[in-house]
Amino acid sequence: MAGDFPQGTVHRAGDDLEAAVRADAGTAALWKRLTPLGRNEFICRVDDAKQAAARARRIVRTCEELAEGKKRPCCWAGCAHRTDKAPGRWQQAVLVEGKRRG
Repeated sequence: MAGDFPQGTVHRAGDDLEAAVRADAGTAALWKRLTPLGRNEFICRVDDAKQAAARARRIVRTCEELAEGKKRPCCWAGCAHRTDKAPGRWQQAVLVEGKRRG
């Protein structure tokens, strides 16, 4: 059954994210209806967490955002790991070069 969990285009969901999504049938159905790029964005946001507590919060938020009808994570710049296209100008500045507005 582990092989039937839909993944992203670049990223694969960790066991903790998969378990959280599978824990609720409604959340699992919403996850399956996402595009591979949509799933990839959620997985990337979770994987980008530096601390376990932040990762856990992002997993909870992923399930909440799915229930809210979101198809991509809110306030996420997008996955900079994709090789099928170059990062956009905003992604390049913020994610790749580390520039922040302030």
